[in-house]
Amino acid sequence: MSGNIKNLKLELVKEEIERYDRQLIIKGWGVEGQKRLKASRVAVVGVGGLGSPAAIYLAVAGVGELVLIDKDVVELSNLNRQILHWDQDIGLLKVESAKKKIQKLNKNVKVETIKEEINRNNIIEFIRGTDVVIDALDNFRTRYILNEACVKLNIPLVHAGVYSFTGQLTTILPKRGPCLQCIFPRPPREIEKFPIVGVTPGIIGAMEALEAIKIITGIGTPLVGRLLIFDGEDFTIEIVNVQRNGKCPVCGGK
Repeated sequence: MSGNIKNLKLELVKEEIERYDRQLIIKGWGVEGQKRLKASRVAVVGVGGLGSPAAIYLAVAGVGELVLIDKDVVELSNLNRQILHWDQDIGLLKVESAKKKIQKLNKNVKVETIKEEINRNNIIEFIRGTDVVIDALDNFRTRYILNEACVKLNIPLVHAGVYSFTGQLTTILPKRGPCLQCIFPRPPREIEKFPIVGVTPGIIGAMEALEAIKIITGIGTPLVGRLLIFDGEDFTIEIVNVQRNGKCPVCGGK
């Protein structure tokens, strides 16, 4: 359960009770769980193939504030997988394109946009005060920067990556499990233009949203210390146990 959520005195209005009716009857969720979502602030770093479904499902679940971080503009080649962006959005900033759709999906969600590439000088400012961060990036250089910031600020980080028909997912709770640097001490080989079928980030991005919702509501067991590996070609899911590295330069011994 996230311990950073503020404003739990927020009340649900009649419209919200009706909108989230099917969630409210989930065991352990109820009004208090929905209020936790309403009071939460989640950062989605990267608003592409993974970030689109993650942001959609966080918005329709009733997360109170979304922070969308991405510097890129929509291109035609994005449209096979980045479902928040449509033909008429080509040339627009991805964060602005996404914001328009999300506000139509759920007018009660506040959306903040940050049109910059993350680096070690700005990431702390961008994610400070958030309850969960979604890693929807496409390279390990910026993932490592995001991981370091989340460890420093003690913010849960949900990591995912995709390639072709495969995907991976894990949740990092600083001080309670391994961080991204523990799991991947050296960055995998990066491919500038990697193959991807749009369904794969759709599945994995939705899983990222589910992990964030679990952390916020306190329901279920997040993938801490476990790496989920999904293979869509033969539809298998493997769970690999991963450990903290006591000598990790990011989180070891902290």
